[in-house]
Amino acid sequence: MEQVWAKEPDKLNKVELIKLEKDGLDIVNDIERYAKLGFDAIEEKDFDLLKWLGLYISRPKEAGFFLLRVKVPGGVLSSAQARVLSGIARDYGRNLLDISTRHAIQFHWIRVEYLPDIFARLEKVGLSCLESAGDCPRTIVGNPVAGYDPEEVIDAAPILQQVSDFFHNNRDFSNLPRKFKMSISGSIHNPVHAEINDLSFTPAEKEVDGEKVIGFNVLVGGGLSAKPSMAQPLDIFVRPEQVLAVAKTVAAIFRDYGYREKRNHARLKFLLQDWGAHKFQQEVLKLTGPLATRGQDLTVDWNAGCLYGVNKQKQAGLNYVGLSIPLGRFDAEEMEQLAAIAEHYGDGSIRTTNSQNLILLNIPDAKVEALLAETVLARLTPSPAPFTARAVCCTGTQFCPLGIAETKQRTATILEYLDKHVELDEPLVLHISGCVNSCAQQQIADIGLQGVAARIGDQLTEAFEFSIGGKLGPQAAFSVKLKGSVPADRAAKAIESLVVFFKANKLSGESFNQFVQRVGIESFQIELDNFITQG
Repeated sequence: MEQVWAKEPDKLNKVELIKLEKDGLDIVNDIERYAKLGFDAIEEKDFDLLKWLGLYISRPKEAGFFLLRVKVPGGVLSSAQARVLSGIARDYGRNLLDISTRHAIQFHWIRVEYLPDIFARLEKVGLSCLESAGDCPRTIVGNPVAGYDPEEVIDAAPILQQVSDFFHNNRDFSNLPRKFKMSISGSIHNPVHAEINDLSFTPAEKEVDGEKVIGFNVLVGGGLSAKPSMAQPLDIFVRPEQVLAVAKTVAAIFRDYGYREKRNHARLKFLLQDWGAHKFQQEVLKLTGPLATRGQDLTVDWNAGCLYGVNKQKQAGLNYVGLSIPLGRFDAEEMEQLAAIAEHYGDGSIRTTNSQNLILLNIPDAKVEALLAETVLARLTPSPAPFTARAVCCTGTQFCPLGIAETKQRTATILEYLDKHVELDEPLVLHISGCVNSCAQQQIADIGLQGVAARIGDQLTEAFEFSIGGKLGPQAAFSVKLKGSVPADRAAKAIESLVVFFKANKLSGESFNQFVQRVGIESFQIELDNFITQG
């Protein structure tokens, strides 16, 4: 593979220059040495490359701790793997585990000295941290109940695994301009948030040579952060056996033509915005050869990735049980108990979701009642309170160097207040991010909060900016940011005021997003202004 971008080094940012000297995958060769010598021995340029091993420096940097991310492609996890994750959390991560918005499991308080043993444990059970971060294909998200979902139009799990296996540790694609996020799903409910991925394969139907074929339509160029962009549809239909070829092609185009001068202008969405979908599609077809035109889109709605309660599987007599993991955070003992429950009542199958929750699979009808009586499900409940059920939050200032606001404990306080004081008869999606980088995807929520620093008198204090009206699926739209900010300790009451306004004025059966579209953003701006003015 020729690194065509290397021909003009003066147009490369500093991370690109580092990657010219050493591929991100090569950092694994330094781990034994750094583990022996300790944190202070890590070369400054290697901190960027450590991301290829799922390592992010934690706040404060001088403490020498890392966040460590483990890939769980498609959310597929076994009880044996869960026990290993529990053991790592217990032995090295102060008992704490987080679920990310891309199925992954994350640990905190990890030191470089721990890594050889952690990596060895993961390898024994078929797990890996490799390329869970960095400028490479990230963990692929899918329908967490693929193969079990009675409503899915195609079981995409084998395809997702094939694509994931191809890109894993593949040096032809280990040096992309920036991260590359994919989703592959056959669900009609869009649990993968297809519109915010760089490349998404969504369920579709097409008549080809007189035969109805179930396959995929293709979206490209989605992403969030400071400049969110909805993925754009290409006019192509992809048969299941063509998915890998198209994924390779799109990744190769991004690799060879994507921007490498500025880190904040390097995602695929920027190339797509400049080229346009038509030119991008032409480049795809040059490499793949002819493909059928776009099929009928089979996505009917968006479930925000939330799957709770006892649900019938397509397999007769079996059920999957969706559990709420509040804030996406739980401890080693809870993980150990869930592994035991998955084995005792099912076949050990567990799934992580990109709404930061868990699912237990293959539970026979006769065992459901006993499973629901398990003590650990009192907190990790299959019947979460309304606000908690659809809340997502990022790591925040507790660990993240980029965070501006604390999120985990703050969100817990907010949810406790809302679930106690505000009744909901329509689902409401609430996402809370600690900064502009959108790790909690606040732009796709009914109500999204973003951490900022606000001046109150002579003091800078943690605060949140509000945005409203986000949704994915049919009629997808990003939320719109309201003017002004609310001190963090008043955020719960500010959310309450907006929800009370919605409840008092909505039509019967009207969702929050539909209400926003009907009454307009200005009505919510007035409500927020009144709340801020009232002090």
